Amino acid sequence: MAELSLKDQLTSAVKEAMRNRDKLRLVTLRMAQAAIKQIEIDERSEVNDDDVLKVLDKMLKQRRDAASQYDDAGREELGDKERAEMVIIEEFMPAALTEDELDGLIRKAISSTNAQGMQDMGRVMKELRPLVLGRVDMGHLGKKVRAALASV
Repeated sequence: MAELSLKDQLTSAVKEAMRNRDKLRLVTLRMAQAAIKQIEIDERSEVNDDDVLKVLDKMLKQRRDAASQYDDAGREELGDKERAEMVIIEEFMPAALTEDELDGLIRKAISSTNAQGMQDMGRVMKELRPLVLGRVDMGHLGKKVRAALASV
């Protein structure tokens, strides 16, 4: 049997959350579905798994930022809710890259783009983005690429 697309996996998970009466999971997954549907409407086309990953990655970043802001404001209960939503979203993301795997991809991207220094950071990031989408925090990736280019 063919593997389900991420969009179909989300739909199945929504149905399961409804059956289990898991309110937080249901609300979180419906937010993801709504964001995906909005893209389909705006672009008048079906989304593929890469598009779904971009949406989920954006949702994770929003939750991460919101959780840290709530924690800074002393609203731990709201920060905990954001972190709980992050756990749900992360179930649909591919496995995270290890630091060694990430370093190897960065070295390959630098050599394949013939990067000579910081002026080539955009080309290196453009090369890496499709390879690491959803598997590493882009802020962390940027810092690592910056450090690698500084030593070129």
